[in-house]
Amino acid sequence: MFKRLWQTGPELVATTVLMLIVLTGAIVGLLVDPRVITGAPAWLKPAKFAVSIAIYTTTLAWIFTLLPEWPRTRRVVGWGTAAALAIEMVIIGGQAWRGTTSHFNVATPLDGVLWVIMGLTIVAQTLLSVAVAVALWKQRFDDAALGWALRLGMTVTIVGAFTGGLMTRPTGPQIEAARARERMTIAGAHTVGAADGGPGMVGTGWSRDHGDMRVPHFVGLHALQVLPVVALLMRRRRFAATARVRLVIVAATSYATLFVILLVQALRGVPVTTPDATTMAQLGGWALATALAFALVRFDKTRVVRDGAAV
Repeated sequence: MFKRLWQTGPELVATTVLMLIVLTGAIVGLLVDPRVITGAPAWLKPAKFAVSIAIYTTTLAWIFTLLPEWPRTRRVVGWGTAAALAIEMVIIGGQAWRGTTSHFNVATPLDGVLWVIMGLTIVAQTLLSVAVAVALWKQRFDDAALGWALRLGMTVTIVGAFTGGLMTRPTGPQIEAARARERMTIAGAHTVGAADGGPGMVGTGWSRDHGDMRVPHFVGLHALQVLPVVALLMRRRRFAATARVRLVIVAATSYATLFVILLVQALRGVPVTTPDATTMAQLGGWALATALAFALVRFDKTRVVRDGAAV
């Protein structure tokens, strides 16, 4: 598998290896550097992004092995993605080393320029992923269920990526503070209903007291991993091909619905750790509908294949 990944996306594999090195350095930083930035250890964000980038580049390299008819797309997207994510990681790590924030930071001309560069590179990288989505929708797959998982997973991932833009809008208090002192130092926030830096969940830093846009952003981004895993697990269980396709579509619909529920929850300023009655009702309806849909497909049409015969 490593050989196949290297043959189709060497730049992505190299980026993955680089991120693992960065992760090692960030872990060392977490152990020896006591500094705190907006309520979190200084090296937590570089560590989280190193893991996220490594997962994405590995996934994308694997997808490239399934797109043999798209060499030009693989080349452009591969090198563009590797460059964009490397630039982002350099800026995030550099700002952590300087002891300041990387996201939403416009306190100095240097901070502002770095923030603009980050924004432009991520927009470019997301647009490159659209090219992969186009290839996936056009590509024919021997495993139809896996094909649908990849198409729908990439689509949800792209939508999840674009929700990052919702965090870049200056908040009302930031605008008022800028008017009062005629200069804006922070433009945007992860947290909805309060400034960044309050009590956060261990490991992620997601707000425990307010809405946090990183929650739906995270869920949306990782549809590209979750849905193919669902398709592959069903193949191991040897579900019939038609049923697998239907189950993947149900899983994708359920996943997208959960993403929307979490997005609405965050925008309403409700913390993910203590959902209110409205969110609980939405989650209950989502869970019930998902279970019912899976049951209808499973017991109506699914046939498990054993020893070449349908059961």
